[in-house]
Amino acid sequence: MSTDILIIGISTFFLSVVFTILVRRFALAKHIIDEPTHERKQHARSTPLLGGMAVIVACSIGLLVASPWLVHGYLLWKHLAGVLLGGLIIGIGGGLDDRYNLPPRYQVIAPVLAVVVIVASGVGIDYVTNPLGGIWRLDVVDITLFRINGLPYSITVFSDVFTVVWLLGMMYTTKFLDGLDGLVSGITVIGMFILFWLSLSQEVYQPETAGIAFIVGCAFAGFLVLNFHPAKIFLGEAGSLYPGFMLGVLSIISGGKIATALLIMGIPILDVAWIIVRRLFFEKRSPFAADRKHLHFRLVDIGLSQRQAVLVLYTLTAVFGTISLFLESKQKIVAMGVLVFVMVVVAAIVVRAYRRKSI
Repeated sequence: MSTDILIIGISTFFLSVVFTILVRRFALAKHIIDEPTHERKQHARSTPLLGGMAVIVACSIGLLVASPWLVHGYLLWKHLAGVLLGGLIIGIGGGLDDRYNLPPRYQVIAPVLAVVVIVASGVGIDYVTNPLGGIWRLDVVDITLFRINGLPYSITVFSDVFTVVWLLGMMYTTKFLDGLDGLVSGITVIGMFILFWLSLSQEVYQPETAGIAFIVGCAFAGFLVLNFHPAKIFLGEAGSLYPGFMLGVLSIISGGKIATALLIMGIPILDVAWIIVRRLFFEKRSPFAADRKHLHFRLVDIGLSQRQAVLVLYTLTAVFGTISLFLESKQKIVAMGVLVFVMVVVAAIVVRAYRRKSI
């Protein structure tokens, strides 16, 4: 990675800190705040929202400034434009939700549009590696719609469907994870720097992807300065969706590193999957209904402080994410099995401790 990208990343960190301070003042002035009026709210005082806007603007400026070093080879201008426009859409939609508390049917519009923009920009997965050998092609059905400057714009059916499901899944994983101070922003920093090192590894060596991951990681690190417990500002709707969006997009751009992203986000993904299954099939209610049964809330309920609970989840993310840097495809499947086992053990310990405390 060039010295220029290093300087841009560090500058993005400080830019994010400054924007976060300014957005916090704006949110307080306009009374765009999160009141601790629900049982799942962990904060004791009114806290401003809109933090995601600061991160998205800082990221966008950093990526635009770095674009001469990022856009070449496999990464095209249309790809970067899709990332920037998708982030802008998430920012606008999330900002409106923070301000007006939109109903769920309107909240979903921004993430869906952002995913459509990514697919339209040509970002997608052509194949998935079969851990038992060979690959599964996803680009076998391709329909060209039109061309601009010689570049084809088409629908690749299986690839595009996979991309849509993957990105929406990642976005709603980080959205549901956003329950404790600094949890999502910190895990995003860890995930971005793992993708950064992966992209610079000899086997992958994609400095363009490394540059994007470094800049995004620095932006969230800057936000974390004011978001770690006790948080002075929250990510809000845009900020809770944007990390999953960027992690999902980068895992695709970096050569379909889906297994790596699954190991980085494994604990939150498994937690969200279980919550959805429980709500749909056992409690017979909406999977989007809020409650305190997520793992991060359970850790607090059994006696851990917010900081301790967040650090536990940071550690699990860092351990499994770092392990992924040294594993081949087959080994990553084994690691995912170990991750599932760890999640089950942790969940069992937490539930048992919670029941003992409730007696």
